[in-house]
Amino acid sequence: MSSREALRRISSIMLEVEKPIQKLSLRTKLIWTGIVVIVYLVMTQIPLYGVAAPGGDDPFGLFGRVIFASSQGTLMELGIGPIVTAGIILQLLKGAEIIKFDFTKPEERALFTTATKFLTIVLAVVQAASFVAVGVLQIQDPTVGTLSVVFLQLMVATIIVMMLDEMVQKGWGLGSGISLFIAVGVAESIFWSSFSPVVVSEAGEPFGIIPYALWSAFTGGELVEGFFRPGGLPTFVGLIATVIIAALIVYAEGIRIELPVSYARYRGFRGRYPVKLLYVSVIPVILAGALIQNLFLFSQLVWTNWNSDNANPLLNLFGTYDAAGSPTGGLAYLVTAPNTLSQTLADPFKAVSFVAIMVILSMLFSMIWVEIGGLSAETVSQQILDAGMQVPGFRRRKSSLSALLGKYIPIVTVLGGLTIGLIAGGSQILGVFGSGTGILLTVGIMMNYYQLLMREQVEEIYPAITRVL
Repeated sequence: MSSREALRRISSIMLEVEKPIQKLSLRTKLIWTGIVVIVYLVMTQIPLYGVAAPGGDDPFGLFGRVIFASSQGTLMELGIGPIVTAGIILQLLKGAEIIKFDFTKPEERALFTTATKFLTIVLAVVQAASFVAVGVLQIQDPTVGTLSVVFLQLMVATIIVMMLDEMVQKGWGLGSGISLFIAVGVAESIFWSSFSPVVVSEAGEPFGIIPYALWSAFTGGELVEGFFRPGGLPTFVGLIATVIIAALIVYAEGIRIELPVSYARYRGFRGRYPVKLLYVSVIPVILAGALIQNLFLFSQLVWTNWNSDNANPLLNLFGTYDAAGSPTGGLAYLVTAPNTLSQTLADPFKAVSFVAIMVILSMLFSMIWVEIGGLSAETVSQQILDAGMQVPGFRRRKSSLSALLGKYIPIVTVLGGLTIGLIAGGSQILGVFGSGTGILLTVGIMMNYYQLLMREQVEEIYPAITRVL
């Protein structure tokens, strides 16, 4: 039986969200989008039955949680990790032409969707089992029954999230459910770090930095202490860095080289093809984050099962841990980022190594993604020609366009990877609210949603013009 036949059989039993019978109004889409967000937020607050309340440091930290929109110890423990990872793996395989799908055919697109769903469930099984095996989830009563219940909760939650994402993408909502969950998670983290009144000390010190400033002023405390709050609490440095990083990302998004293009058949119709500094967007950071998280999980698995006493020099290369489960050496230590400026100053080597690893991985994944993601100079040249366009002053040949684009795309690929690597890594060690990666993702998501809302409004107000365009 061929792989396509197997996918067809799987699709017949796979859960699926039907498209709306008719195009929904913008107001209806916004309502459904709001419902999806509410369901996600509720799931981030429901603790896993049979799992002890999380205590101490989060093994994946804010960096990993933001990328996968997960919440420690809740139904969203896995977050969108299996969905994102499955999509990236299949896109890589398709880009490398290991698997072939013709997206111009509806049946092929449906098979690709089925493959993504199936791989998502497989990865959810692997991740759920790994989380229990390495101790990421502290099971209260590690019996077969309790382990089965925890595993079942994680699987059901992943399927619900997968359905919510499909529901949004099929026209019930706006944009993508995955993007929504990431943006909402980052916004929640920034709001909580800024304004949370929850008391975190016997003296009455609030968690959020703004309530802390007011509390410090009324109690006669020193505001300078707000720059170096211990225990990973939000600081003034993090607040200032958050504003600066957000402004830098918006500015970097606007840096581009615009190449003039014109239609070969209709003279006078001209446009511009932008080659942005962030040419590959934030995909390299997502890939780097996924790799770092999996490396950390693998090192914990090795340490828990074969090197819990840190006595094996070879296995120590993957990572050594203390009694609390915090990394103290090896690869796991190097890829674990400090979360505040005070932690960075206490261990500058760890901070520098994390930023260096993020920059190297981001640049590497930028170059890989351009080649296999259909963004290379040769691929883009063919796309321009297939669209009936050309660059004025150049012959309408693939070789000519490839030579022109080849002057810019390799450079912006490397510089873009370097830029987002520095932003993601540097902001992490400064304690930016929501993490630098989260702000990178959220800014891009919000810009896309702005364009989407403008288009939806035009379609509602001028449906005839929209059909013509």
